[in-house]
Amino acid sequence: MSQSQHSKTSSDTRFCSGDSEADILIVGAGVIGAACALELSRRGLKVLVLDRDEPGMGASYGNAGHMATEQVFPIADASLLKRIPGMLIDPRGPLRLDWRYLPKSAPWLVRLLWNLRPAPYQHSTAGLQALNAASLPAWRELLSSIGQSALLRDEGSLLVHERSETTGELAAVAARMQGQGVPVEPLSREEVRRRAPSLTEAVKGGLFFPDTGHVTDPHRLVQALMAAAESAGARFARAEVSSGEAQADGVRLETSRGALTVPRVLVSGGAYSAPLVSALTGTSVPLDTERGYHLMLPRETERLPLAVTSLERRFIMTPMDEGLRLAGTVEFAGLERPARMQRARRLLELAQGLFEQPLSDTDATPWMGFRPSLPDSLPVIDRAGPEGRVLLAFGHHHLGLTQAAITARLVASFVADESFASPTSSALADSAFTDSVSRAVRDTALPSLAPYRLGRFA
Repeated sequence: MSQSQHSKTSSDTRFCSGDSEADILIVGAGVIGAACALELSRRGLKVLVLDRDEPGMGASYGNAGHMATEQVFPIADASLLKRIPGMLIDPRGPLRLDWRYLPKSAPWLVRLLWNLRPAPYQHSTAGLQALNAASLPAWRELLSSIGQSALLRDEGSLLVHERSETTGELAAVAARMQGQGVPVEPLSREEVRRRAPSLTEAVKGGLFFPDTGHVTDPHRLVQALMAAAESAGARFARAEVSSGEAQADGVRLETSRGALTVPRVLVSGGAYSAPLVSALTGTSVPLDTERGYHLMLPRETERLPLAVTSLERRFIMTPMDEGLRLAGTVEFAGLERPARMQRARRLLELAQGLFEQPLSDTDATPWMGFRPSLPDSLPVIDRAGPEGRVLLAFGHHHLGLTQAAITARLVASFVADESFASPTSSALADSAFTDSVSRAVRDTALPSLAPYRLGRFA
């Protein structure tokens, strides 16, 4: 949808007459919601997408752009216990916990630590590995289908180290990844510099992850998905959904444009999903937010050919069409506290030491966004409520971009269940269409939904 069209939509405070005829309303127009809108529209549903802002302007706008399929481990491990004091007192650290937010975040942190026990930790790892293994193929197919393959550069990524004493740590990372079936190739200093010649000679070596990649513009990616969804019949409108109720005959939503009743709803509102999920399903999900920061360097479009992560400095650099994006710092401070943009600007200090020639920070722009995080590091991908009318796709923490295409495919697989089809939708009632959906689902290697069920929080 063009900017002018969005502006017109934003100024209209009423729903269009056709909006009440939607088969499904999607709450959230980030990369998850946009990908789901496209997949569901293609399966014949009349889709309405609502968001308080323009598509892709939340966490999807400022993510690192890294297709992080190698990140198959939960966001915390046993080392977190000894790092908590530093998180509370070091405002410059890569992982920060605002002490004023500690009372509110304590229950979430307790559940996070509880999930470090061997059995739940292994369960989370298996769930992440299953989604990530299917993620890049799903993205290739989805982007190819809309003529946007150029947005994805699936040429791998690097993890580099600079100190001799971290050689063992790097080897341990490689061993853990290989243990989970993640392709990884150890590289010497010379091999790292062949792949990224601008890096400093101080780099001792690294790891190459061939089955990863990056997108050249995360915001444009979401816009492309929404445009394709609209071409397939979806509609977008700016509105904030405040509450709702799921009943046997439909889902009533309270929005900033008034009330609307639809046959079903998909909640993909990222870090803002929990209150609506509670209202619609009666389940209180322990959703918190990782506040992620980035610094965009628009004068550095040619500095790197692929995404590079630093083992010691704990951040990532991703080349994009509009410059070099430095990202990776995490802060736990909730949704309300103002951004601390000095955290974004510190990323430049970290990056400078990795290059032979200084980076230019002319016209650099900082950003902060909210990553939706659950304490077991797994998203919720499920359907709930009366007659399965409430679909759920949220809580992907820092893997929302990576897992969006396969999540959309999983959500779309729900329509293959005839009992879920709207009796008023001619497309879904058509037997040939239903057969084609069932065939597509059968032929696609979809992960089991068991690890991602809402019921684990009931």
